[in-house]
Amino acid sequence: MTVPTDPKGRTQPGFDVHAFICGHERPEGATRPSCGHRGSMTLLKHMKASLRERSVKNVRIQKSGCLDHCEFGPMCVVYPQGTWYRLMGDEDLEKVLNHLEANQPQSGAFVRLTDS
Repeated sequence: MTVPTDPKGRTQPGFDVHAFICGHERPEGATRPSCGHRGSMTLLKHMKASLRERSVKNVRIQKSGCLDHCEFGPMCVVYPQGTWYRLMGDEDLEKVLNHLEANQPQSGAFVRLTDS
């Protein structure tokens, strides 16, 4: 199928790297925390601005619904690798930005669930 000319000059739909930032907000008094109440949307805006400053192309960062790990949050998952990050400070944020720029997971900020 042929589509109209893309305003960004892309020749096919899609992105090389796609990051989802949890923006879910649970009601006051909920039994679980939520990433939205922990500033995840401010982080999302900062990430977008940082990538623009770095002139990174073909990356999409967007708000997602609940990623179901808000206890560790704010949470981020990056595809195509499916790498999970918690965004608890500038160091974590920089690792995600480096991943998005290089399309390569960055060690040290991954979230890995264990059986214990």
